[in-house]
Amino acid sequence: MELTTYSPVALQSFEERPFALKSVMPGFVPPLGALGDLLRLMEPDSADSAALGSLTPITWRRLHTDETLIHEGLRGHSLFILRCGSLKCVKTLEDGYEQVMSFVQPGEVTGFEAMHGGEQPSSVLALEDSSVYILPVRDLLHLQERCPTLAIALQRGLSRQLANAAATAEMMAAVASEVRLARFILWWSGRMARAGRSPRRLRLCMGRRDIASLIGVAHATVSRSFTLLADEGCLRVDNRDVDILDFDALKARARSTRGQTVGANAPRNAMPSHADLHRSFNDLLRSGPVPL
Repeated sequence: MELTTYSPVALQSFEERPFALKSVMPGFVPPLGALGDLLRLMEPDSADSAALGSLTPITWRRLHTDETLIHEGLRGHSLFILRCGSLKCVKTLEDGYEQVMSFVQPGEVTGFEAMHGGEQPSSVLALEDSSVYILPVRDLLHLQERCPTLAIALQRGLSRQLANAAATAEMMAAVASEVRLARFILWWSGRMARAGRSPRRLRLCMGRRDIASLIGVAHATVSRSFTLLADEGCLRVDNRDVDILDFDALKARARSTRGQTVGANAPRNAMPSHADLHRSFNDLLRSGPVPL
């Protein structure tokens, strides 16, 4: 497959960088993987042995920590499938605040959004040393005709992206910050389980500030919420290493959308919700005058 060359100006966009380097570095050849390797990453349970054995070359690219893969506002020319490591999607708001929109794990796709409006709605940066497979949009039809399993894998990748967006919205629906954090930890645990890793012993690839941005609370609030969940016996926290000690207690905390759980099974030092206070006040009115 002939690789397109770009002028040195294209170096401003990382997604075109492997091809740009060919024009400024004579003899440069981007690292190539095989389509079968990509499909094994995206569809590990696939029975399509022919597709999994495909040697069709696919370009991949290394990223260093904090390096930008996609620049917000630039034209989108490719889809990216994370090969290893982790990424974050960040949108710069009008006041300059960088809002974390999502995190990307191995086997997941990013870059789909630009296929709608033509421009990348957010930037994508590496949280750690990572690498990505690159699928130029102009080659997608040819690749999918040649390998229908790729079309299925991309559809499932888009479905997973929509499911993650829905999970983020569910986190934001909670009022209390510790409930949002509990939902985040359970969501991340589920993602680790689907990746074949431990759902209890978590290594967070992102910092507290990125978590705070995703779930819509202050940085200091995330730290206090981690401490609260640890004090309640739900978690053991050591910097970015998080052990889930009590799944049931963590799930009970995550279920409380409008306030904290109260009652016999409530966490210690829990404050009553607005609805609980309202019911208590009505019960007091029905009980009649209080004797002096």
